[in-house]
Amino acid sequence: MPNNKENLKRAVLWEPQDGQKVRCKLCNWRCLLDEGKTGICAVRKNIGGVLYSLNYDKVCSANADPIEKKPLFHFQPGSRSFSIATMGCNFQCVFCQNWQISQAAIEDGQIDGQAISPEQIVVAAVQSNCKSIAYTYTEPTIFMELCNDCGRLAKERGLTNVFVSNGYETTEAIDFAKDWLDGINIDLKSFSENYYKRLCKASLHPVLDTIRYIANETDIWMEITTLLVPGENDSEQELKQLADFIVNKAGPDVPWHISRFVPQYKYTDSVPTPMETLEKAYNIGINAGLHYVYLGNVPGTKTESTFCYNCKKVLIKRTGYTIRENIINQDKCPYCGTDIAGYEMSNTNQ
Repeated sequence: MPNNKENLKRAVLWEPQDGQKVRCKLCNWRCLLDEGKTGICAVRKNIGGVLYSLNYDKVCSANADPIEKKPLFHFQPGSRSFSIATMGCNFQCVFCQNWQISQAAIEDGQIDGQAISPEQIVVAAVQSNCKSIAYTYTEPTIFMELCNDCGRLAKERGLTNVFVSNGYETTEAIDFAKDWLDGINIDLKSFSENYYKRLCKASLHPVLDTIRYIANETDIWMEITTLLVPGENDSEQELKQLADFIVNKAGPDVPWHISRFVPQYKYTDSVPTPMETLEKAYNIGINAGLHYVYLGNVPGTKTESTFCYNCKKVLIKRTGYTIRENIINQDKCPYCGTDIAGYEMSNTNQ
């Protein structure tokens, strides 16, 4: 692991402590690090009493994706988002779909990637006909320095910025990013502290606090995703708790994406989520008062499309990540005039 301070990026959001210790304030672990130690994310290190980012110039993934893949269905629908990531994560989910990049730094100290400057990333986004840059594939908070530099440049070029996050940011981190962060999808993985501790090595309540804070104290557009793991977080009681929390603490206009689980990484002794379970969760969300509920990882179902919650007409027809039709006009339903919540919802690519 690198130790030459001249080749490292000084971290944001930390403060010195007694001796040469430092306190990281980026995520809700709030790691207290002795000199020479790294945080839980394995990519922020105390070197001589100063906190440094070890992954700033280690971009390990860069792709132009449909914004719907994030998933963000109410944020510039039909557009493309230039998606970047670096290695590291502050969670250790046993079913992580991107474990090769999220867990390598934690498990064996591996931090691979290319030195791609923020300027190059923004230029690549523009050349790829993207409307936004997405900080994704692993937890973006742990490469906040790169996100910040890219995000500010992106705004200057007329691009938006989105996070795909586990929701473990501190309020300080949210305030730090809110001038350039336009949208976020947060994984609300469960409504059980035991689930978070056992399967993610994390805690539920900081995620709930983050959702409340973003919904009530910022203008960042937010959507929420829950991966339904059979026998773990799919009981009717827990699904009702999840839906009620979103309605009451974030608001009925926050879209809820309910995703089908497919066994992978260290969690392979399971079956994919049954369709009946997904449909049950969908109905629970609608009955709780959520205006927009979607089923993910089941392409071809009507639950991928956006309906007007008032007149029930189809407004955006989707198949997988592809939009077949978008008839929203000036962010309203053309049939009954109901406001459709989101960020630039009106057929922007048609």
